[in-house]
Amino acid sequence: MLDQISAADLTIDDMRIAHERIRPHIRRTPVMTSDYLNDLSGAQLFFKCENFQEAGAFKVRGASNAVFGLSDDMATKGVCTHSSGNHALSLSYAAGRRGIPCNVVMPRTAPKAKKDAVRRYGGTITECEPSTSSREATFAEVQARTGGEFVHPYNDPRVIAGQATCSAELLEQTDGLDAVIAPIGGGGMVSGTCLTVSNLASETAIYAAEPEQADDAYRSFKAGHIIADDAPKTVADGLLVPLKENTWHFVSNHVTDIFTASEQEIIDAMKLTWKYLRVVMEPSSAVPLATILKNHDTFRGKRVGVIITGGNVDLDKLPWLNG
Repeated sequence: MLDQISAADLTIDDMRIAHERIRPHIRRTPVMTSDYLNDLSGAQLFFKCENFQEAGAFKVRGASNAVFGLSDDMATKGVCTHSSGNHALSLSYAAGRRGIPCNVVMPRTAPKAKKDAVRRYGGTITECEPSTSSREATFAEVQARTGGEFVHPYNDPRVIAGQATCSAELLEQTDGLDAVIAPIGGGGMVSGTCLTVSNLASETAIYAAEPEQADDAYRSFKAGHIIADDAPKTVADGLLVPLKENTWHFVSNHVTDIFTASEQEIIDAMKLTWKYLRVVMEPSSAVPLATILKNHDTFRGKRVGVIITGGNVDLDKLPWLNG
């Protein structure tokens, strides 16, 4: 049972099993390119568009693997979690497809679009203050009351194995990459990327991208141990949480470097991708492009996979209109 092992015990076969399990419940999302963004960056960029998932985010992969991997007995009381948005709505989506309850704790400041999606998929929301400590305290009360199976947003081997399926598809769709870069908050997507890429394309470098105003993963990487901020503030609302032991295992062992971007650089990159890639993405998804444009020497001339992690954004609060 993956919920009883550590991330260090995950194998590439766990990713393959997850991919078969979740295939009926996810989309094989497209990879898109832009001549303009290639010229601007000096690299060949291949955008893996997880914003095109039904739930609007990559997290449906890990959530589905956890939900559909539960025994019938474990599933009777449903699932529960805490999340700033995309894991909450993805777990609600997966639980709805299996027909089991889903209770989620969300910051009161989470985007309305994400809260609306949770409710649309049948999830029940309990709000908390926008800090890690408040999330965890409120969640403990919700889990005690409901008895649901805890599916952590990222510090869960079942979730990491599910997220690993994204880069497996990306490698198949691009015929070889020099590097892959993804946003990092708690590190679930980056950990899944490490699991797959280190096994299937070990010559491919793995990078992570983070907001300067929520740069605890960057500081952890440089210090060699986990540094956790309680309540960072950034336009990239999906990247507010700290690394945990399971994701730190992958980050510390397989990530080449972590780059950061300022708030304005994130907003500018988000606007560029809306305009030239012509897809709706949320601010967190724009952080990788922002760091690529900021670090030309690292990426120039390379074939780079860029994971667009989600597209759940409040259209009435676009950051370049409401700065």
